[in-house]
Amino acid sequence: MRKGLLLTAASVVLVSSLTACGDDSSSNDSESGSGSGAKPKIGVILPDSKSSARWETADRKYLSEAFKAAGVEYDIQNAQGDKQEFQTIADQMITSGVNVLVIVNLDSGTGKAVLDKAKGQGVATIDYDRLTLGGSAQYYVSFDNTAVGKLQGEGLSKCLSDMKAKKPIVATLNGSPTDNNATLFADGYNGVLGPKYKSGDYVKGPDQSVPDWDNAQAGTIFEQMLTSEPEIGGVLAANDGLGNAAIAVLRKQNRNGEVPVTGQDATAQGLQNVLAGDQCMTVYKAVKKEADATAKLAVSLAKGEKGETNAAVEDPEGKRKVPSVLETPVAIYKDNVKDVVDDGFVTAKELCTGKYAALCAKAGIK
Repeated sequence: MRKGLLLTAASVVLVSSLTACGDDSSSNDSESGSGSGAKPKIGVILPDSKSSARWETADRKYLSEAFKAAGVEYDIQNAQGDKQEFQTIADQMITSGVNVLVIVNLDSGTGKAVLDKAKGQGVATIDYDRLTLGGSAQYYVSFDNTAVGKLQGEGLSKCLSDMKAKKPIVATLNGSPTDNNATLFADGYNGVLGPKYKSGDYVKGPDQSVPDWDNAQAGTIFEQMLTSEPEIGGVLAANDGLGNAAIAVLRKQNRNGEVPVTGQDATAQGLQNVLAGDQCMTVYKAVKKEADATAKLAVSLAKGEKGETNAAVEDPEGKRKVPSVLETPVAIYKDNVKDVVDDGFVTAKELCTGKYAALCAKAGIK
C-alpha cells in the first residue's frame, strides 16, 4: 500500500476507545460461545452486484484472500438485492455452523432480523460497510462515511470553482433512503454545500434519493430533474453508478464535461469518466483495508479472542455505541487517478481500454 494514499484511520477516529471496545466485545463473545473451541467458520453476506461493482470485483476478492491467508473456513454469498434471499442465506449459514456472521444489510429491518437470530444462536456478528440501525451487531467495520460525503461536497465545489461557474444550480442524487451510509454521505456533502446555498453562491436544485442505489432509476430521475430545471450546472451524485447515469443523460444533450458530476467507489467506469473529464471526481475507499480489518476481526472472534477497534459509532435507533474500525477515504481527481492503479484497486488493463488508453498514457498510467 502507498503510505501517501492510504492514511491511517487513527488520524480521524477515536483511538481512545480501543481498550474499552475490546473488553466489551470479549464479554459478548464469551456469552455467545465463540470461544468454545469450535473450528473457526465465517459467513459473509454481500448485498448485490447491481448498485456497485465493488461488491463482487473487490470485496469478495479481498475477503476471500484474507480468510485463505488466515487458514479459516469461510462462505461468501451475495443476496442480489433480495431481502428474502438475504434471510435464507443467513439461516443456511447459521445452520451450517458459522461462528461469525458478517453482513452488508439491504436495509436495517432485514439486517436487524438476521443479526438478532444469529445472536440468539450464539453466533458473533459484524456489520460490514453499512451500520444496521437498531441492530445487535457486536462490531462495525467501514469508512468514515461523513468524511466521504465531505470530500464529495468539497470536490464539487472545487470543480465548479475551476470552471468559474456563477451561481450554479446544483442537483443532488442521493443514495438509497434505506441505507444509513447514504444518510451519512448526505450529512457530509450537505455540510459543505449548505452554506453555499445560504450565501447565494450556489442555487439548490432538485434533490432526490435513488431507491436501492438503482442506476436505471437514477437515469430516469435525472432526466426528470433536467426537464424541470434545464439549467442544472452541477450534480452531486452519491456514487459512481449514479454519477454515470447522470453523465449518460448529459451526453445525450452534448453537455457531458460541461456539468461537473461527483461519484464514489473509484470503479473502473468512474475513473474512466474522470479521465475523460465527464466526471469531476470520485472517492477512493481502500476496500482491501476494510476487508482485511473485517477478516482480522472475524477470525479473532471465531477463535474466542478479543477484537481490536479504533472508534465507537453511535447507533441513534439502538441508542448504543457500536465498537468500530473506520478507515480513511481519499478524493480522486484526474491528476491522481494513477494512485488508485498503483494501489492495486483497479488494474491498468481494465481501466485503459479502447479510447481510454491515450488518456491513461497522458495521466502516467502504464
